[in-house]
Amino acid sequence: MPDITIVYEHPAWFLPLFTGLEARGISFDAVHADGLVFDPADTRPPAPVVFNRIAMSSFLRAPEHPIFFAQALMAQWQAVGARVVNGADVLAIDANKARQLALIAGLGLAIPATRVVHRAADLVAAAATLRFPVVVKANIGGSGAGIVRYDSADELAAAVADGNAPDSIDRVLMVQEYVPVRSGAITRIETLGGKYLYAIDVDGGGGFDLCPADVCLTAPGKAAVSVVQAHPAPELIAAAERIAVAAGMDVGGVEVMIDDRDGTPRFYDVNALSNFVADPVTVIGFDPHDRLIDWLADRIVESKA
Repeated sequence: MPDITIVYEHPAWFLPLFTGLEARGISFDAVHADGLVFDPADTRPPAPVVFNRIAMSSFLRAPEHPIFFAQALMAQWQAVGARVVNGADVLAIDANKARQLALIAGLGLAIPATRVVHRAADLVAAAATLRFPVVVKANIGGSGAGIVRYDSADELAAAVADGNAPDSIDRVLMVQEYVPVRSGAITRIETLGGKYLYAIDVDGGGGFDLCPADVCLTAPGKAAVSVVQAHPAPELIAAAERIAVAAGMDVGGVEVMIDDRDGTPRFYDVNALSNFVADPVTVIGFDPHDRLIDWLADRIVESKA
């Protein structure tokens, strides 16, 4: 039995993790979700520690994506004794932007003004109490997918009538006030074990695809994205840590933007699939994979105690 089983979907995002584990002499089994089968009656975990690395954007790469399958699988392995990192409960929040916003608001933190519906036909009525422009978001997205801006109620109504409004694979949609972001950059605060790891400012030039990882930044047709180290105020770091703990998230990012209309920090995304910033030593001064592997090694020791 390996020390850790890593379940993943993207073919390139986790190569630095695999390389780091090999260098540390930690035995691991990297299991691609495609072709994976599990028996609900099997009481044997695949390893003492399981690391879930299923991306919400996986539905963009394959219609038969593993997002919901992975929730059942992680619940199964956790039930039979594995220490599952970012397990089924975290996946359920990662795959539900509406739940993320409710969790954040429940902590007393500001979010963009939002309405949630399950039919595109209800978007126009839902937006009636919001200020335009608005964005319509898919409840399950990734890399900016399923987000469209509408500058007027008429524009939104026309998109709905034409069947051109965004859709979500779970049929849940949000209409949200478009927040003009101060200085044009959102801040992504990465956490590990519920504690601050690092932060970056990401400027997508007005676009919605803000993925900062190597593979994202070099994707064909990808708009230019500026990524620099950020130094968030202590209260923003504390808020991100509270969100991570409330979500039960072992490793992941929390995104916040400063509303240029009134200076309010508005938290809007919880991302349990951290593939870390490209060229981390240059951007933030260290490789976060090293600290992640240290943390995973501690979980392996704990699981064997």
